Amino acid sequence: MAHPLIAQLTLEEKASLVSGAAFWNTRAVDRLGIPSIVLTDGPHGVRMQAEGADHLGINNSHPATAFPTAASLGSTWDPELLQQVGQALGVESRNLNVDVLLGPGVNIKRSPLCGRNFEYFSEDPLLAGELGAAWVTGVQSVGVGASLKHYAANNQETDRMRISSEVDERTLREIYFPAFERTVQKSQPATVMCSYNRINGVFASQNRWLLTDVLRGEWGFQGYVVSDWGAVADPVAAVAAGLDLEMPSSGERGPQAIVDAVRNGTLEESLLDVAVSNVLTTHDRLKAAQAATEAVAGDHHALARRAAAAGAVLLTNEDNLLPLDSADGGQILVVGEFARTPRYQGAGSSHINPTQLDDALAAITASTQRAVTFEPGFAFDGSDEENLRSAAVEAARQAEVVVAFLGLPDAEESEGFDRTHIDLPANQLRLLAALRETNAKIVVVLSNGAVVDLGEVTQAASAVLEMWLGGQASGSAAADVLFGTVEPEGRLAETIPLTLSDTPAFVNWPGNQGKVHYGERIYVGYRWYDTTRREVAFPFGHGLGYTTFEYTDATVTVADASVAAAVVEVTVTNQGTRTGTDVVQVYVGDPVAGVDRPQHELRAFAKVRLNPGESQRVRLELGERAFAYWSKAGWLVEPGEYTVEIGASSRDIRATRSITLDVPVSTPDLDKESTFEEWLAHPQGTDVLEKFLTDLGPAGAMFRDPEARKLLGSMPMRSLVSFSGYTDIDGTINGLLTGVNKAN
Repeated sequence: MAHPLIAQLTLEEKASLVSGAAFWNTRAVDRLGIPSIVLTDGPHGVRMQAEGADHLGINNSHPATAFPTAASLGSTWDPELLQQVGQALGVESRNLNVDVLLGPGVNIKRSPLCGRNFEYFSEDPLLAGELGAAWVTGVQSVGVGASLKHYAANNQETDRMRISSEVDERTLREIYFPAFERTVQKSQPATVMCSYNRINGVFASQNRWLLTDVLRGEWGFQGYVVSDWGAVADPVAAVAAGLDLEMPSSGERGPQAIVDAVRNGTLEESLLDVAVSNVLTTHDRLKAAQAATEAVAGDHHALARRAAAAGAVLLTNEDNLLPLDSADGGQILVVGEFARTPRYQGAGSSHINPTQLDDALAAITASTQRAVTFEPGFAFDGSDEENLRSAAVEAARQAEVVVAFLGLPDAEESEGFDRTHIDLPANQLRLLAALRETNAKIVVVLSNGAVVDLGEVTQAASAVLEMWLGGQASGSAAADVLFGTVEPEGRLAETIPLTLSDTPAFVNWPGNQGKVHYGERIYVGYRWYDTTRREVAFPFGHGLGYTTFEYTDATVTVADASVAAAVVEVTVTNQGTRTGTDVVQVYVGDPVAGVDRPQHELRAFAKVRLNPGESQRVRLELGERAFAYWSKAGWLVEPGEYTVEIGASSRDIRATRSITLDVPVSTPDLDKESTFEEWLAHPQGTDVLEKFLTDLGPAGAMFRDPEARKLLGSMPMRSLVSFSGYTDIDGTINGLLTGVNKAN
């Protein structure tokens, strides 16, 4: 339904409303009371540029809470917490008069090299979608719009504004679309941001199949599509495809091109009306929600601190070195410049000026009665390496335990470029090796936005704590975890490989000659490692705590085998002496599928918190999509056997159950490209084919011979008909298809 003001707008005014007024504002139409709307960067903080700042305002924005980045929040596996963070971001947006916050980013971590991986949740679409939906729900609960990004197949920074992501539809549907689909259908974000890149040769900003057919037609999106900043190559083609708002302002170039196209008949004005209606209706809805909502700011720094600890992943903990005793014990040596100069956020458009900033050195010193000393150990620029390392090694001789803060400096990862390796800086690794020769008790705390090679780290350290880029309170959160004030609740949302060459996109990264081929297809992350049985450093879903959990009495119930649905239940018991959390993960496999499928795929999860000795019966539901794959006919569930695995990671499976689904057999459509075997397998096609072979007389006998069928089974029907001597191939096949349709 058209917005009521559409009829009162001139063509020029309508064209102006689908193009920004400035870098962060939409255009107003004062005579009709249409206000200018403010959009600004997220997603882990409100980056509202200050007055007089440059047009980007990256390093000159109003103070705001720098929450943990998505790499950290993804590791929480906690939708409830993500909703709380989202609500806090919404409140801060309201306080700064921001109408739309640009986030969350739910793109899949196709490769650990992507420079923007810190802004994305996971390598798994279910996890990314659940967390993205929760984030959106939180932000929009106070009347601020979210902008789900970057739609779609935007998985690298290299040549991101031109590159064509060459990816088949099944891979899009199963890997790169579901997080967007789930977020749209569960939370209805106010806007969806299209990506810069092309998809199979067509810019996302002017891809009608992407923006209109799929996003609106199939998923029911009700907001408006906004371009990434500068993503519109052709404003007329963009409006025709379903893009509703070009950002930032292109001056009068975009609006004038649209006006001219309507007047010369190359753009239907009705399509422009749809775009304007989408924008105005969404803004009306946001304003109404703001008027009806009372926003009360809480202690956002405390929330950021809790979230950072919830995303902290304890990778190793030999001899239970952690948690450290805060009252008794010898000297603690803190090593590493990151301890006093924290790296807590990524670089680029999401850069936040924090309201306050905790450093780990001060937090550790304040958290213990033990003596704490510090040595920088290294400099970010690599200078004075030998002297800094020697001083740290000498101090380690006097310490009972060394806590080394290592990671990636700002220059190593950012929006705008991709990494070329996954190594920690060499000077840090040399420092760690030297410390190990002096002191056997080493804890490594990592600050990085994407995974790194941990081979040398795990060899030298007794405990490794991955803090990611944990936001402005990450220093205090690290101290909380180190001393056991809180549990390290995080579980890996992405696999940590042994080497870069093991990664699934290794030979197809980052593309060349304007294209990047997604040759690994659906085998992304653990789907690749687990299916190919490759060794990894740490598997998807892995994470230790300060207690242990037992899984018992696992059941998988299918109420009606003709319906693709099941209920998974398992009893989880905290066997330790401390309160802790665990993430129950359910994976589904299809061992007898008619197409290639991963060994298993995450289909449900639940985070549980239990007191010592406490048990909880966890119930998880699996719907049709848990068993389906994308086929030429759409989502398809095959009848037959499925495995349902319940575990604590993709490689820590505690229980496996087999179920059988007796769902209706889907009959694929036949055409001239369908093979001999596909015609034989078709309920009606086989009868029509048999009659055709009979009509061939003696020549048809060849096709009935079992050995010949092995050779001819993959032959398309057009070839079979041609070999049979027919000259009117299309006419003959159309006659056969008519017979199939009559039989239906």
